[in-house]
Amino acid sequence: MPDENKKPGLLRRFLDTPPDSVGKTIFVAVTLCLVASMIVSAVAVSLRPVQEVNKLKDKQINILQVAGLYNPDTDVTEAFKVFEPRVLELATGQFTEQFDAATFDDRAAADDPELSVALTDDPASIGRQAKFVTVYLLRNEDGSLDKVVLPLHGYGLWSTLYGFIAIEENANDIFGLQFYSHGETPGLGAEVDNPRWKSLWRGKKLYDENDVLQITVAKTAPSAGQEFHVDALAGATLTSNGVDNLVRFWMGKAGYAPFLTSLKAGEI
Repeated sequence: MPDENKKPGLLRRFLDTPPDSVGKTIFVAVTLCLVASMIVSAVAVSLRPVQEVNKLKDKQINILQVAGLYNPDTDVTEAFKVFEPRVLELATGQFTEQFDAATFDDRAAADDPELSVALTDDPASIGRQAKFVTVYLLRNEDGSLDKVVLPLHGYGLWSTLYGFIAIEENANDIFGLQFYSHGETPGLGAEVDNPRWKSLWRGKKLYDENDVLQITVAKTAPSAGQEFHVDALAGATLTSNGVDNLVRFWMGKAGYAPFLTSLKAGEI
């Protein structure tokens, strides 16, 4: 026979409370949050492989675009096979077999103290620079070099701009420049995506006849040296300055200059 004087347990007392009580309201809210977070986490994990595939595809599209080879009607993976990815050691300007070019992660390397250096002279405002980067060689049918696509990045007004620059086989003429990731102001700094502005880079030169870096992004065009000048973005001075700084940094001695010197000498 049940003991009528026995106090109900904690669970029974909780279940007996009114549905709109503070305790039950908090319990339901917390339970829903936990269930929802578990579902979101599970979906995120399951979608990660798809996200990685799409991220790689987007990167390949940008490389094809900057090299003038992108065709929306052509399979991206198949079209990208014309490129030869190689891991470059920036300090020496030579390729290395230390890493697999197909899987080497440039951004991760920049965050790895073993694979990067902290910058004291940092006009591009990137903090740390990877010692190794992946570059992409495009060759003609006879095996001779046509273009090389180089990754670069640096800070604009609000964000770090990540992009690629395509250089002709003479290691001096720019074929194209474009950014695939940034958070600049729409209609102003985000005009780095404008096809008209991107077209201004084609045919510009990096260095003069004495191998001095001359490429510049500026509002005022010089009376001489037009081949080194790209018009700044209207109303986006700080973003334009950022692009100028990052391009000059990466094309300078701390960036690709040793590699481009080797390329010009026919050693690549």
